Amino acid sequence: MGENKQRMLAGDWYLPDDPELAADSERRFALCTAYNADGGAALPERETILAELLGSVGPGVRIRPPFQCDFGYHIGIGEGTFVNFGAVFLDVAPITIGAHCQFGPNVQLLTPSHELDAERRREGWEKGAPITIGDNVWLGGGVIVCPGVTIGDDTVVGAGAVVTRDLPAGVLAVGNPAKVIRTPA
Repeated sequence: MGENKQRMLAGDWYLPDDPELAADSERRFALCTAYNADGGAALPERETILAELLGSVGPGVRIRPPFQCDFGYHIGIGEGTFVNFGAVFLDVAPITIGAHCQFGPNVQLLTPSHELDAERRREGWEKGAPITIGDNVWLGGGVIVCPGVTIGDDTVVGAGAVVTRDLPAGVLAVGNPAKVIRTPA
């Protein structure tokens, strides 16, 4: 395994312009293209493609095409989860999604961060921080989850929210940045 892939997997700064990472991205591109073809392959074929593309897929997972990711192999999705049209999961770090979650259209789970220093940013340095979504979470349409965020079980995030910090279990959060507006009784 090359140095940049090792650095990426360790959550360290790495350069994504790397032949090994490019090969991984080409694999992802071919699988996503097949998955998304003509509005989506037939269900049995989509299940086979997801099993090859993603790190783990629980039974009954449904992802409506189009679906895009960086690599796929860093994504684990629990049983019975539904992901609506237009999802983008940038998985340079692990993305762990619990069981029985519901994602509205155009949800984005974004693990990469880029350098704040302009010179290093021009050089292409980036790193990732994992995203963890608990069981029974509902992310409304257009929700964006930023690097390093954990969302607790049974939490609801309103449409269009940008989640920049961890959210506890069982709350309702809305806005940009997302703020808890209701806690468990």
